[in-house]
Amino acid sequence: MPGSRKYVFTPATRAEILSELYDAFWGPYSHLFLPSPNSSLPLHALLSEVQAAQGYYGAGKDDPLMPGRPCAHILKKGEPCYRCKDCALDDSCVICSRCFHATDHTGHNVSFFIAQQSGGCCDCGDEEAWRVSINCPYHPPASSEPEDPSSLSSPASSSTPRNVSRSLSDVTSSVKNYPYRANVPPELRETMNRTVGYALDFLLDTLDYSPDEPSVPNNEADLRLQPSADPMMKDQHCVIVWNDDKHSFDEVIKLLCDLTPRSREEALESAHRIDENGRDIIAMSTDVTHLLEIAQSISQIDLGVTVRRAYDTFREQIVAVIIEWLLDLTQSRLSADTLILREVIAEELRSPRKRDHNSYAFTTHALHSLPDIPNPTRLDCLFLCHTRLWKKPRLSLKEIYTSILTLSREHKLAVAGHFARVYHRVIDAYLLVDREAETSIKYFALQLFTVPSVSYHIVRRHKLITRLLAIITAFFTNQIAEKRIAYPPHADANALDVDTFPFKSKRFMPVFSDLRYLCHNDPVQHLIAHNREFIVQFAKTCQLFMCVNPNKRAVTNHVEFETDAWISVFNVYGQAFSKASTAELVSAITAVIHHILMVCTMAEDRLDRTKFFPIVFHQVIFGDAAYNIIRFDVLEGWVSFHHSLHWLLAELFKHVDLLTEQKLMEVGMTRVQDVVLRHASEQAILTVIDFPLRVLAMIAQIRTGLWVRNGFAIRGQLLHYRDFMLRELCYDQDLFILQVALVVLDPNTVIVTILDRFGLLQYFSGALFHGTYGPTQLASMVEEVLYLFIAILSISKMPIEGQVRREIIHALSLGPCTYSDLVKRVSERLVEDVCFERVLKEITNFRPPESTSDSGMYELKDEMYDEVNPFFYHYTRNKREEVEGILKNRIKKKNPGLTEEPVLVPKPMDVKTGPFSIIPSTFESEALLQVMFYAIYNVLVATESSGGSAPPSGEAILDQVLHLIMLAIVERAAIFCAIAAIKMFEEGQTLIEVLCRLEHHEGYKAYRARVGWVLDKIQNYVPDEVQSRRYVPPNRAKDTPNPEDMKKRAAKARQEAIMKQMKAQQASFAINFDDVDDEEDEDMEDAQREEEVSYGTCIVCQEDLNSARPFGMLGLVQPSRTIRRQPDGFTGYLNEVLQAPTSLDKAASGKITTFPPPDAEMIDARTGTSPNYDGFPAQYTRFGLHSSVCSHMMHLDCFQVYSVSIRQRHRAQATRNHPEVIPRKEYICPLCKSLGNVILPVTRPPPMPLNSVPFPDWIRSAGISILKSKPDSLLESLQFRNGTGEFVFWSAQDSGYFNALRNAEKDSGDVIKMVETVMTVSKSLSMQTRHLRERHEPEQGERGAGIYLPEELIGYTIASIEIAQRGSDAPTGLMVDNLSEAQMQMIRGTLHILTKLAAIHFKGRTDEGREAVKQAIIKRLLPEWSRSSLTSFSFPLLLRDPFTVLVETAAVAPDIIKHVLVLTYYACLARTVIGLVFVLNKIRSYNTAQLPRRSHEETFGDVRMFFMSVVRHSPVFEHTATLAFETFGEARIEKLLYAFTLPFLRKASILCRAVLPHSFPTPEFGGSDMNEYSRLLQFLTIPKLADLPHQDTLQNALSGWCAHYGHSHAASPLNFGVVLDMPCMYRLARLPLVLDNLFVDQDKLVKCSKCNTVPADAAICLLCGTTVCFQSTCCADMDERRGECNMHTRECGGALGVYFLVKRCIVLYLYGNSGTFNQSPYLDVHGEVDISMRRGPRQYLHHARWEDIRKTWLNHGIPTVIARKLESSLDSGGWETF
Repeated sequence: MPGSRKYVFTPATRAEILSELYDAFWGPYSHLFLPSPNSSLPLHALLSEVQAAQGYYGAGKDDPLMPGRPCAHILKKGEPCYRCKDCALDDSCVICSRCFHATDHTGHNVSFFIAQQSGGCCDCGDEEAWRVSINCPYHPPASSEPEDPSSLSSPASSSTPRNVSRSLSDVTSSVKNYPYRANVPPELRETMNRTVGYALDFLLDTLDYSPDEPSVPNNEADLRLQPSADPMMKDQHCVIVWNDDKHSFDEVIKLLCDLTPRSREEALESAHRIDENGRDIIAMSTDVTHLLEIAQSISQIDLGVTVRRAYDTFREQIVAVIIEWLLDLTQSRLSADTLILREVIAEELRSPRKRDHNSYAFTTHALHSLPDIPNPTRLDCLFLCHTRLWKKPRLSLKEIYTSILTLSREHKLAVAGHFARVYHRVIDAYLLVDREAETSIKYFALQLFTVPSVSYHIVRRHKLITRLLAIITAFFTNQIAEKRIAYPPHADANALDVDTFPFKSKRFMPVFSDLRYLCHNDPVQHLIAHNREFIVQFAKTCQLFMCVNPNKRAVTNHVEFETDAWISVFNVYGQAFSKASTAELVSAITAVIHHILMVCTMAEDRLDRTKFFPIVFHQVIFGDAAYNIIRFDVLEGWVSFHHSLHWLLAELFKHVDLLTEQKLMEVGMTRVQDVVLRHASEQAILTVIDFPLRVLAMIAQIRTGLWVRNGFAIRGQLLHYRDFMLRELCYDQDLFILQVALVVLDPNTVIVTILDRFGLLQYFSGALFHGTYGPTQLASMVEEVLYLFIAILSISKMPIEGQVRREIIHALSLGPCTYSDLVKRVSERLVEDVCFERVLKEITNFRPPESTSDSGMYELKDEMYDEVNPFFYHYTRNKREEVEGILKNRIKKKNPGLTEEPVLVPKPMDVKTGPFSIIPSTFESEALLQVMFYAIYNVLVATESSGGSAPPSGEAILDQVLHLIMLAIVERAAIFCAIAAIKMFEEGQTLIEVLCRLEHHEGYKAYRARVGWVLDKIQNYVPDEVQSRRYVPPNRAKDTPNPEDMKKRAAKARQEAIMKQMKAQQASFAINFDDVDDEEDEDMEDAQREEEVSYGTCIVCQEDLNSARPFGMLGLVQPSRTIRRQPDGFTGYLNEVLQAPTSLDKAASGKITTFPPPDAEMIDARTGTSPNYDGFPAQYTRFGLHSSVCSHMMHLDCFQVYSVSIRQRHRAQATRNHPEVIPRKEYICPLCKSLGNVILPVTRPPPMPLNSVPFPDWIRSAGISILKSKPDSLLESLQFRNGTGEFVFWSAQDSGYFNALRNAEKDSGDVIKMVETVMTVSKSLSMQTRHLRERHEPEQGERGAGIYLPEELIGYTIASIEIAQRGSDAPTGLMVDNLSEAQMQMIRGTLHILTKLAAIHFKGRTDEGREAVKQAIIKRLLPEWSRSSLTSFSFPLLLRDPFTVLVETAAVAPDIIKHVLVLTYYACLARTVIGLVFVLNKIRSYNTAQLPRRSHEETFGDVRMFFMSVVRHSPVFEHTATLAFETFGEARIEKLLYAFTLPFLRKASILCRAVLPHSFPTPEFGGSDMNEYSRLLQFLTIPKLADLPHQDTLQNALSGWCAHYGHSHAASPLNFGVVLDMPCMYRLARLPLVLDNLFVDQDKLVKCSKCNTVPADAAICLLCGTTVCFQSTCCADMDERRGECNMHTRECGGALGVYFLVKRCIVLYLYGNSGTFNQSPYLDVHGEVDISMRRGPRQYLHHARWEDIRKTWLNHGIPTVIARKLESSLDSGGWETF
């Protein structure tokens, strides 16, 4: 085949191979696999896809219920899975989405993950995976127990569990008790087996010739020497590029374009294939030299590349199809039988290879003669060939293996057995060869080693732990040759060298994890506990790491030893002995001590003899006794942090329940000392404890600063040893070994040994100086040793739940903190324990996050502070003092009358039984008493010798020694007090005497209360001794005040007198000042009116802003598509209007503000998810310009200077992505960093009063004045020719603007400059957005072309402000009172620009054309002027937005705004009726919300009459309207009329308040139950519609407008539609309350509309709900280098995009070509952000954060958010690629 196809593998070749395979597989029985008897499998199709598509025997649907069968759903890449720590046996047990949502995990610790690769499977229904039954309805347990599973999984108590009755290789290949078994003809079974067998053999034969890792031959000769299966040895070769994680798409694309004749598109496709499949052929030729050049160029950048014969490559491509076909078979069925095909594959995999010597040259290149694996099967060979495959076939094979594992327990054990046989070779390949470690078959171990029955089977039958330990030994002793680790290792190679490759390998960690997984299983722990050889083997391996990488003080260089993953293994291994008997534990302890001694005494050649020397003892005198202890000086000798055997020994000694006297008597021992001393002398035990003690002394010296010359690395090791991750496994274990020593040996000897190691024997014998330690260092070492004594005499061994409780309490005693901070303070083992979350809930209160910047906080319940120990051994000195202060303040708060300093009494160790119950008897030892005495005595002596000042660390030493004495009194009061009274030290003094001296020492008053408590307690036992020495101050009479109190009172009195004096001075100053004012008031009253108004200072020059120099507000005019039209034909949106609240100025009810949201799952399930997440369709948005200001102002000339500085910055930082774009006229406010592009004039509200003529009279007089006025030809030339009544000079692209501007600049230059900034930006945006505007406007180049500023700038801005205020509370009853003064100034400033634009066209007129424009506006509004064919108002008024006319009036004639407001309101009512007809005409009423009755009759009166009077002028329109009214009824029509006209009133209130704030004050609203509509009508003094029958003038106007519209509509119905704006609260797309519900239903995952695939990294547009591919090359515009988010933004939000990046769990803002990431709206169950779901807890929508995103969008704040982020960082750009 390769030759006949010219070595080119095409889709047709694949189809042909698949066809051959299927035909051979089923022979004449295809009807058993395909739905119809005569059908054949379509070309290119896979069987499972065809079966699923046609529903063949339930294919494609969920499997039927089969009790006892696990779910075994194989998780695909990107599929969600869950982990419940409370239910699962360990962290490897996962559950698919379907099973998770069918089971109850309320209150459990659940994590959520996205599968990064395919191949894992759901463990639901697998009884071995769960602590408790999860009661999944889809996978119930089997009704009766299987025959005897215990033979496989439970070793019970016997040390050699019963053999499995039959060999697993003989297991029958069919699964028992399967109800859907198909009747398979024997010949079909045979052809199926034969075809699968042949296919597997072909696969293995081909891979025999494949290389283990990509490499390029040096020359042609080497290339031709490559092994090949090509019988013709043709010279046709291929270059293949392999996938890796180091190189980007762009790198590979550029490389392919440079080296091969590919276009960029072809190179992109090739790069995709490399990424998806794992490799791709990039060149094929007979020109070997050229191919080698290409390959060598590629290999230079460390990209994997091979050059192979085309024949072999073609065969490898066939192999990929065979693997695809086998995977397909595992997903297919024969009739209803889903297992038979997997059984066939399993059977053939576990058969030996069959080699055909004739077909291809049979060579031993195979490498799979496998001398160390007897009788290898195909599966063994496949495991070993895994590195020769590439990404896609590797993952497919793992899926095939997983599907076989899930057949039955027997299959699982069989596969595990084969994996265990070749495990050492798999590790070789993983550690030394494999380029793509993440797809290595080594990770298959996770699915096997975590199953109890499997791990037990492979440890027992395949000795896997023994082999793993051998691999560790060989690897770390560097026994590596020819890419193989020596197995078994050579016994003589013992030395470790931390500079060799193994210690630098980051890959070895997962191998230690494998050992941990195995040892973690109960059955394996039984094996370890009951079989001594395990502990012996393990101890031998631990010996390797003993004392590795030692340190010596002040060495010049140092190597960091980082490979600490192995440390955690000892914990698990030691825990296994909880399953042991006392005899087995004793035996293990003896074995470990033996191995420790073999190393430490140098009996075995393990330690470096140049650094370690044989143990030597010497005699020291301490107190009255002589002690024989080890001679060693930590300052001089070599000390290593690493003592793995000691940590293991500590773990064994923790099984105190097995070491009780009663248990020991059963094995012939009386006490725990016998366990140790029976086989080892006291000196031997001192040798054992000395090594951990050296480390403790060394870390004390490092902390004291004695090792500073060793550099920073030694501090790094110290932190590593004592930090949260390894503290429990290293430091805590060393402390525990000392506790064991106190139990086993004489406490005095142990104490003296500790002091000797710390170099403090002389200090505690009265010497105040040390040979090496300086005074400060000596004091610090004393502090450290006392801390050590407190630790070993107060830490108690407790069950894990108690440890968790203790750690959390002490972590939170310093104050509340977040969950992630808390887990950093607690060791990993405790955090991972199943009880952690439960205990956390019991002892803390959770404070959920409230604001956008909050995180959830855990704080201790008050009663928990009773359990806090300030001398907790994990506290630093600073933390201890802080906690002490907190506890004392708490006592003071509870006892307000307390006069003395509170005393914190330590708690006893509280160990009543077991070997460690005798530790408190250490307090009876004289050596410890001597330590206590000299600790106080030396501090007092040093204080006196320094003239009364405390020596270094004096307070800390007293703190600790007093705590130690208090502990002694709490634990062993009677004996301790007795010996404290009689034992004399320096100058014949006892401990009691120095305590009495300390009690009233002037320098140490802080300790008086504590010393008093100690002496009072001692006095109870030895009263005479205390009373004779204790100084008792004479009792003061009650009336004599304490001198301390007197001082305090005097100071307070002085302070009060001074404050009184200051107040009097202030009052007199104010009175005098007022007098002056009063005198001058009358004189200055007139002058004050004309006084300059200052607007603060310029933010550049800091000078006052007044009329002396022109200035303006910094503002931003940005394009916007925020405003939404009411979509026609969508019932849902109409229902929203019908159900909208009557007042938009009340906070929306029904929002979930608690966190996590209650019943979130239920709410999500009820609402469901629509494909567009209920986003708003982009085609119904309205374009306009939105202006905003940041409230800061600047002089115009300062603005010019500032603009120059921006340009200079851009030139200086040429590569930076700046926050502003100069061609767009943008700048950043220097103060608040807001984005701006215009500068607006600042004006005061005009002083003119409102026109007070009654409305009917005003209309009559307006009509008369128009009749009297002469025709104004200039004005008529400045109005639109199409009869709309709009003015050309208010258009952004008006062709006459520049001429008028040139003439005007001479007179009023300054304001015109500001007008010019707005016009420049508006024109630029107008030219780019003609396609987005639906308004009738002149063509470009004509007068009046472009955006109409009153409507699309000012009207749009006010509408946006109103929309943003919807749903916000208005305390005064008016929404407009919520707006800032800056917003009002901005509206006045933009209106002033309109005024100026009109003025420059009426240059000669004194009123600047105001009267003429005003007359034109009135003409436009009065219907008699629009009906006449002679006028220029042929366009019906009702087709224009009435609010625009109001804006025009505000710009030129604010005095008549009140009257124009009435007219425009009624025009709005009529226009709304027309718009409603268009909306309702397209909607069926039966789906819309029902309203029982009318609610606003007093406002609207006769709705039917008004409705019909509007539409009666066009017969067709009247018919449609009548139909709509009859269908929807008066109540619903009234509600719609109310809802659609309310925004007009809200906008009008904003405009009126901005223009004439004094004429529109906030009235007192009578009655709180008034709706917003009524309040606004009252505020704006507009007559209600109900009063229309009494308003003749209004009736005339309405009648005229409606007739004009009706006649126009009748003449041309298509051109006269009215579209209404949406009147409800605006929402973003609706994301689910629980984040993982975005992933739940894999079948309903939303596809990207562009590439029609489910995005690997999806982004959801929060405006319209569309799902797009984030930063994916499949949908990007490669020419413009724009990603799909940017491309979609153009179609949806215009310049602005808001996206939720699903997998990254973060929000992306885009504006222009820039962007930024914003905080996620989701927080995990602990109230914290979890970016990219790294930690895994389920995440919930946080209302305040979600609302913040919505408000930022509605307030048009996104450009400024982006600018501020970019301004604060040196951003390099690239946002357009998103």
